[in-house]
Amino acid sequence: MTISLPPIGLGTWPMRGREGTAAVISAIEKGYRLIDSAFNYENEGVVGTAVRTCGVPREELIITSKLPGRHHKQSHVVPTIEETVARMGLDYIDLYLIHWPNPSQGLYVDAWKGMIEAKEAGIVKHIGVSNFLPDHIEKIEAETGVRPEVNQIELHPMFPQLGQLQWHEEKGIIVEGWSPLRRGNEATSAPAVTEVAAAHGITPAQAILAWHRAIGSLPLPKSSDPVRQSENLAAMEIELTDDEVASISALGRPDGRQADQNPEYYEEM
Repeated sequence: MTISLPPIGLGTWPMRGREGTAAVISAIEKGYRLIDSAFNYENEGVVGTAVRTCGVPREELIITSKLPGRHHKQSHVVPTIEETVARMGLDYIDLYLIHWPNPSQGLYVDAWKGMIEAKEAGIVKHIGVSNFLPDHIEKIEAETGVRPEVNQIELHPMFPQLGQLQWHEEKGIIVEGWSPLRRGNEATSAPAVTEVAAAHGITPAQAILAWHRAIGSLPLPKSSDPVRQSENLAAMEIELTDDEVASISALGRPDGRQADQNPEYYEEM
């Protein structure tokens, strides 16, 4: 069964401890149903505690985590996911992603084979990747016959990746956008964004999140503030005009990444 996702999810890095648990519970109470975590965020326990205590039926929530680069060996994958399940105190994970391809290691195909094993074992229901380029995806599919359902990539107005979005749409792969508002205020203070926000009587952040939905990106904003969490959810109901979408997309530039994290060479263990 192909995964079905809501139009927006909650990013949880760097939410930790009791405050992190409270923030995730708040988001779930506000209406979030997709919660994004990772082994390397060191907050899988916080997310699991929130899921177990929030009062929302488990089957209504989609919980995501990610495989770190140090566990790309095929034999490491299933035990690593079993550790995630144990830390979260859950029976299964809804969506598990390979966090980075780490191409110099040359093990991301092995990691993908391990992910397939985990899905077949039932400890994870759906599998995908994060920060993979089309070449990486084509390679794992060619060698295993299994295509990722999701690819989570850096995506915001300064780095809109419209070509990537089109490629993924043609392949039937859902694109999730991490750092959807970009760190700092470069995106939210851009005139193209503030003008759209003023025209609709919304915040600049809401304008950007509405832009994400318009271009086919599933944003994962992170916020511990209950008011901001509600505003982010409400942005999914805002309809922008084609011209407004184009004006925000035009902010993109080749060097628009917020850090030197190009998947062609970036490594994260």
